[in-house]
Amino acid sequence: MINEVFNEVKEKMEKTISFYKEELKGVRTGRASAALFENIKVDYYGTPTPIPQVATIQVPDPRLITIQPWEPNMVPVIEKAIMNSGLGLNPSNDGKMIRVPIPALTEERRKDLVKLVNKMAEEARVAIRNERRAGNDKIKKLEKDKEISEDEARKALDKIQELTNEYIKKVDEITAKKEKEIMEL
Repeated sequence: MINEVFNEVKEKMEKTISFYKEELKGVRTGRASAALFENIKVDYYGTPTPIPQVATIQVPDPRLITIQPWEPNMVPVIEKAIMNSGLGLNPSNDGKMIRVPIPALTEERRKDLVKLVNKMAEEARVAIRNERRAGNDKIKKLEKDKEISEDEARKALDKIQELTNEYIKKVDEITAKKEKEIMEL
């Protein structure tokens, strides 16, 4: 019973880490990366669809991304979605292909991006702590209902706290790596 609660908490914390990593892919660094467009959706016949599902994305050099839509009528739709994405990119097209130059980040923009990453990291930490609280509540309920002893409950709570510390440390490591990536010239 305790293991079920523990495994459930661990699984949810793992999902939080995965979500955080996915979220960070959308934060622009100084280099061109196809991952920038994974979370940008376009209207594809009435369905919001991520750009990689309607076009081929290539990175021919570190400062340029090319997007080749599978259907020529998607060119203006994709171009507009990139402009409205908030990434600060200015795409241009030749009717068949979209070219997205990746400008070098200014020092001020880098600091803003680091602040954004730290905000996202704090949200991930809060989500992990919420999972800890939910797990602790379940353990306390089991103890209250006399399904486990007081000692078992204390050990389980300590184990959940250790897990929480481990996952918060993972968030901190991922954040530090992303900050380093952003601040690199």
